[in-house]
Amino acid sequence: MHISEGVLSGPVLVAGAAVALAGTAAGLRKMDLAQVAQAGILSAAFFVASLIHVPVGPSSVHLILNGIVGLLLGWAAFPAILTALLLQAMMFQYGGITTLGINTVIMALPAVICYYLFGPFTLKKPRVAVPAAFACGAGSVFLGAVLVGASLMFTEGGFLEVAGLVVTAHLPVMVIEGIMTVFCVAFLKKVKPEMLPGYDNAAPGQSIAHGTML
Repeated sequence: MHISEGVLSGPVLVAGAAVALAGTAAGLRKMDLAQVAQAGILSAAFFVASLIHVPVGPSSVHLILNGIVGLLLGWAAFPAILTALLLQAMMFQYGGITTLGINTVIMALPAVICYYLFGPFTLKKPRVAVPAAFACGAGSVFLGAVLVGASLMFTEGGFLEVAGLVVTAHLPVMVIEGIMTVFCVAFLKKVKPEMLPGYDNAAPGQSIAHGTML
């Protein structure tokens, strides 16, 4: 999902940097002290998961985990993912400094969107929570792939075929990350349900802590 340097046009890079800056500012503003360690751990997990990647044209295919990061951090996914991408660019030359902004948007914006779309349903009964968790993991990857395609097409219309290839190549990753997110949510419901979105507003009758919801 990393876009290499020298591929995108100046306006796309500037727009990506602006959105990434705004998202990171919002994430830092909303992040409380209790989330700092959690954000660090998830940033490290994101860093490691996306180290093994397969090049696909000007981008690459690899595990992302942005759905899980977004589900547990919300807007704080922006600074967490930005930090991991910066370290990857500096240490391993993945992506690049000029594409840091747009790469952050590609992975963090879908995470935040899926947090709001599916996060509130993860504490409900299994018939709702399981599809919601899967959709959060798979949907974050899908939206990221779409943003990669959009970035390429806004740079040059000739990238349309490559954009379609990027989305298609990520289909297996969507399924894998959807399943991983389901297991992650099931585990957290049993051991630390307060990490999931909407825990404070959960109905008193829900047996979340005992894992009966998923």
